[in-house]
Amino acid sequence: MSRKGGDVVVSPASGSARDWKEMAALFRQLVTDTDASSAMLFLLLPKEPVLQLSMLYGTSWTVLSSWARIHVEEAIPAAEATRERRLVWVGDSEELALHYPRLALMVPEHAVAAAPIFSGEVVQGAVCLLWPPSHPVRLSPAEEAAIETYCGRAGPLLERSTRRGHPLLPGKRPMVLAAQRSRTPDRAEALAAHDYAMRLPGAMSLDLEGRITFVSDAASDLLGVGTADLLGARPWERLWWLGGPDFEERFRATVIGHRPARFTVRPAPDVCLSFELYPDPSGVSIHMAALPQTPPAGQRRHVLPFVEPTEIKPFHQLMHLAASLTETVRVSDVADTIANQFLPAFGATGLVLMTASEGRLRVVGHRGYSTAFLSLFDGRSLTSDNPPAKALTGNSPLFFASFAEFQQKYPEAVRYGSKNAWAFLPLVIRGRPVGILVLSFDQPRRFPSTERNLLISVAGLVAQALDRACLHEARDDLARTLQTGLLPQRLPAVPGLRAAARYLPAAHGMDIGGDFYDLIRCGTACATAVIGDVQGHNVGAAAVMGQLRTAVHTHAALGMRPDDLLARTNQVMCDFDPGLFASCLCVQLDLVRRRALLATAGHLPPLLRHPDGRTEALALPPGLLLGIVADADYPAVDIPLSSGLTLALYTDGLVEAPGIDIDDAIGALADRMARAPNDDVEGLTETLLGDASHNPRTDDIAMLLVRVTN
Repeated sequence: MSRKGGDVVVSPASGSARDWKEMAALFRQLVTDTDASSAMLFLLLPKEPVLQLSMLYGTSWTVLSSWARIHVEEAIPAAEATRERRLVWVGDSEELALHYPRLALMVPEHAVAAAPIFSGEVVQGAVCLLWPPSHPVRLSPAEEAAIETYCGRAGPLLERSTRRGHPLLPGKRPMVLAAQRSRTPDRAEALAAHDYAMRLPGAMSLDLEGRITFVSDAASDLLGVGTADLLGARPWERLWWLGGPDFEERFRATVIGHRPARFTVRPAPDVCLSFELYPDPSGVSIHMAALPQTPPAGQRRHVLPFVEPTEIKPFHQLMHLAASLTETVRVSDVADTIANQFLPAFGATGLVLMTASEGRLRVVGHRGYSTAFLSLFDGRSLTSDNPPAKALTGNSPLFFASFAEFQQKYPEAVRYGSKNAWAFLPLVIRGRPVGILVLSFDQPRRFPSTERNLLISVAGLVAQALDRACLHEARDDLARTLQTGLLPQRLPAVPGLRAAARYLPAAHGMDIGGDFYDLIRCGTACATAVIGDVQGHNVGAAAVMGQLRTAVHTHAALGMRPDDLLARTNQVMCDFDPGLFASCLCVQLDLVRRRALLATAGHLPPLLRHPDGRTEALALPPGLLLGIVADADYPAVDIPLSSGLTLALYTDGLVEAPGIDIDDAIGALADRMARAPNDDVEGLTETLLGDASHNPRTDDIAMLLVRVTN
């Protein structure tokens, strides 16, 4: 990386330096012609639906590094312009918050334009421009013409570079264009500017990455650190009392928002410093001053106020909330995350999260309300004349600054406790209603436009997390229903035998499993017990499991020996060629001959508990997994049956764990079975499962116990 003419030139992944220089000149001209405060160029990666940030002006790469790669399906203007092949303009802050919540959190109240760049008929990328809140709500004809001119020149440039064999492809970091000076001061002006800064109570300058580029002697004295130790450093990294998130987040908000900020910091009990931050496309100027702690007689002490909490203080918390919401899996996780992180940021005392399903609103999470009170609203129709339904069906947030205002709009409104202000935030994804988020406050609240837009932006993130969680739970319920439907609903009654079975699904986050068990009557005094495990955790594994269980059940019902049964079932699996393998253990119990035949296809050994309590893992001749070789053999072992003998069949989810030898785990299971009371098979099954019934698991578990009773 090198610096030329003020620009940070990053070696691109591909393309000639001449073409990149020409692209930078076009990009800079676009910024000049539109007077944009920030600009970004995204190029579409080859063979990947991802836009990569390739050129940047007027803001910090460090701040925007999380936006380096954008999928074309994301709710981001640049992505929308790319996939819809049109100019996207957002000039209203509420529209920005409603439709682009992630962007609105980063650049609240900004005007945004994004346009696709064509190479022939193919979209090659997009350019995105930002203006401060002072920009008119409409894009001017001159600005629109400048964007069209840029795209009309950038597209052919990309096409030419590709035709020459040197396509312009982005590197890992974008080319950062430095802000151009309107003119270069002469020596006298530069010295005068230096003297001016030195006369101030405290002057400091930061670049867009937050590094100190200038600090006056007075500022150095106020900070208590020498100038040499400050230059090149970031204030929050060099000064321990600025090490929290506040200063850094204020700087980031100033750089992104292009708006001044003012706040105070108390580095010591008797010292209070004020900071005023003034940004432009080249960096941030800081004016510092020490505030008097004891006002002169007869005068009131003037202390610069902190920025309102809704403007700066929650920024760090909301960024953390956004990251946390991406990790939520269930609806209850979404509600808990909002309650734990969102409520403190805004000082809210109540929260209700509702989903929209089958034309009705359902309460799925709440804080600060009783369940009995919320039951009055649970299940209300979306056509009802109440604030949640009105906000959601109209996709329009509702804010009530006081109960009097609330009651004026809804005379039949029911007040809970001391609640005195409300925000009803619709949760909508691309026009599809997902639910509603209701926030309440104990004190009246004005809800200024900045706060409203911030709340609306967060609601957009909550909508995405809630929709994702609802989809996950629906898939999870479907998987459990399918799994249960493929397993036996009940075990058959076989004279002379007692049997018990359990199936424990894996913890949430896993798909449907392939474990199965069965007990099949094959005569008046004969039964076959079987257990197996299909490779994988998905619907495909479940489908193979269903076919496998059907084949085993059919062959066993005909009285087929375990060795022949496995050989025939293996041929069936090889004919299906599902691309998956399966283990299987088959035990035929003949209560007339008092013998049992056992054969295995790569399954774990069964546990055999004798009437005297002695327990062993029964070693069987190994057989190949089902579905590998069509003509595999599965030798059978014959053992005697006696009254009180118990066989335990299980899958690997019960004994496999990271860092534990499988043989040791099976041995420990056998010891547990030997020490267990000689009670019924149901109680013994629970004993063998142990903590697996309550603790999270990464694999499902199937178990089948069979005891000879006479």
